[in-house]
Amino acid sequence: MTLALGLAHVVIALGAPVLMVGLVNRTKALWAGRKGPPLLQLGWDILRLLHKRPVLSVVATPLFSAGAWVVLAASILAALIAPNIGSTAALEFRHDFIFFAYVLALARLFLMLSAMDVGSSLEAMGAAREASFTAYAEPALFLLVGAAGMITGQATFAGLIGHLHNSEAFGWLVLPALAVLFVLLQAEAARVPVDDPLTHLELTMVHEVMILDHSGPDLAAMQYAAALKMTVYAGLIAALLNPFDPRVAPLAAIAASLAIMAAVALAVGCVESLVARLRLNLVPVYLMLATAAAALCVGAAGWWGRSP
Repeated sequence: MTLALGLAHVVIALGAPVLMVGLVNRTKALWAGRKGPPLLQLGWDILRLLHKRPVLSVVATPLFSAGAWVVLAASILAALIAPNIGSTAALEFRHDFIFFAYVLALARLFLMLSAMDVGSSLEAMGAAREASFTAYAEPALFLLVGAAGMITGQATFAGLIGHLHNSEAFGWLVLPALAVLFVLLQAEAARVPVDDPLTHLELTMVHEVMILDHSGPDLAAMQYAAALKMTVYAGLIAALLNPFDPRVAPLAAIAASLAIMAAVALAVGCVESLVARLRLNLVPVYLMLATAAAALCVGAAGWWGRSP
């Protein structure tokens, strides 16, 4: 059954991004009174881009094209480590949550290097914003993982998330943990209010301005990687809230995870329909609020561990 759960994790992690983006876009379309694109539109867009020939800048080096595929490979590796069906993951080893964080950091690094490789001042500006926002977002992840580790005593990502649900501290930790993970989803996947994937104003872009020069298969890799990152954090939320033990009731656990991930996509769509993007100088404040919430979780976990 462990092999079957691992395969289910891989299928969900790699297949759900297309549906997640489709659900977000359909939710936004419903709020706007439109029919909206098909649920699988991202998949068709990726297939179309894969059949196109990329157009490269005359100043671009091989790093430019390689960067897109490093971003995709790193995002896939992170998706295989992060649990989405409870206390199981396709790749699991001690302290894998540290590897997870720095694999995503590697993807971010090559995204920024690819943006700067074409010599565009606008793309360099987006890379600088990406680097600064990341500095505010990463501490929230590590503090939240630290709080979960203090409570559960587990040393793997899947163990932390899965066993936290069975802990006595789950009742008071779940709400701040959900808030932190949702903000990290918005930051990592470049969603409103941190960024707007639909903006066309270069001076306000973050992620989109960094991929302006990508085309063809390179752009397909970048778009799928962005959807994959959103799915990773939605999967973490699903693993945290999943009421079923995947080793006891695997089908129920898989169905519950898919339903929760769909609910996260609907929530993302509702937020993007009802909330405007923050001004750039307010984005660090928003991310620091998530870090503060995670720090409070660490303090509460320490107090809970010392209580009789």
